[in-house]
Amino acid sequence: MPEERTKRRVAKDKAQGKAPSTQAGEFVREEIEHVREGKHGARSTKQAIAIGLSKARRAGVALPAPKAGNASQATRQSAARDSARGRKKTAQKPAPRRSRATREALEREPHAAASPRALSRQAHASARTRGPAARKAAARKAVATKGPTARKAAARKAARTRAGSSKKRPAKH
Repeated sequence: MPEERTKRRVAKDKAQGKAPSTQAGEFVREEIEHVREGKHGARSTKQAIAIGLSKARRAGVALPAPKAGNASQATRQSAARDSARGRKKTAQKPAPRRSRATREALEREPHAAASPRALSRQAHASARTRGPAARKAAARKAVATKGPTARKAAARKAARTRAGSSKKRPAKH
């Protein structure tokens, strides 16, 4: 069950006209927090993200199922089922035995999937599959929505990075 805080943030995102994927990001963030807090674990970062996306669809976020070729048939069907459930007016009460079994199975999983390093690796791997043109377009869009203060800070950081990369770094042993 999503937390009230998350529901409020999603409602705010929706009111601001943000994309369904941005709204769903709030649920993913909540899942990552749950893994970090020790509420339950996840076998991989991908699983934690998938749980968050599933919760988002069930909560009524208009997030479409992945296209053929991007995910397995089972994943696409599961996503479609979650979306259909999110469109229903009355919430279906989860089966207690199944709910408990799922929670207990997740509690046995490790918590390293939500570490900053694991999230970074997942983000890089995901970006690599998109290709340079898509990455550049995303960067351009980010710059356009940043605002002058944040843009200035980003420019400073980029300048620092460029200045640091030209210096010779000591070799690792």
